[in-house]
Amino acid sequence: MNEVKLTPRSESSSWTLAIRRSLQRKLPLAHLLPDRQPVFVGSWVYIFGVIAIAGLIWVVASGMLLAFFGPMWWHQSSVGRFVNSLHLWSVQVFFVFMVLHLWGQYFMASWRDGRAKTWMVGVVIFAFSLVTAFTGFISQQNFDGEWIAVNAKDATNSAGIGTLFNVLNFGQMYGLHIILLPMLVATLVGVHVLLVRMKGVVKPIGKVQGGQPSNEESAS
Repeated sequence: MNEVKLTPRSESSSWTLAIRRSLQRKLPLAHLLPDRQPVFVGSWVYIFGVIAIAGLIWVVASGMLLAFFGPMWWHQSSVGRFVNSLHLWSVQVFFVFMVLHLWGQYFMASWRDGRAKTWMVGVVIFAFSLVTAFTGFISQQNFDGEWIAVNAKDATNSAGIGTLFNVLNFGQMYGLHIILLPMLVATLVGVHVLLVRMKGVVKPIGKVQGGQPSNEESAS
């Protein structure tokens, strides 16, 4: 068999090599898939974040069913009403534990030791989640959704965004709720988790920053 000849190329001009080395430097496998974690990772503050992600998974899964079958299904079918309720309560779980996680990280000063980006991405996730939930309430296709939209139009018009963000336009609100905003939230959650893997979780206030955890601070 003939051997495939590779074109010689200088390392300085290889962008794929530069990206690979950057990933290996910033996100080694020991950080991406760790087998040992400091004991303080077991804090309820971090568990709240994991529960919030689990709630988000249920939100997306139930939302996909609702989007596929449509408003008539979730209003008239018993199964549809159950999935609609599951979607609603999954949103409640997501928000409750996200807020607990956010406030817990705030009081732990989790932006310390070069983790400001991780903290700020979490704040942006919360902001986009509020808009996503708001468009979801408007998209209910019932009197409650119409009432919320009619009252919200005065606020959006007074803020000067009514022509761009028209809460009375069901098609726009529904499209934002099931496509654009969930994609943004899910992407930002992925970035947030990736930053946590890259930087690790912040140590409790008073502990020395940096370095490897000692045996008594680590758990398998």
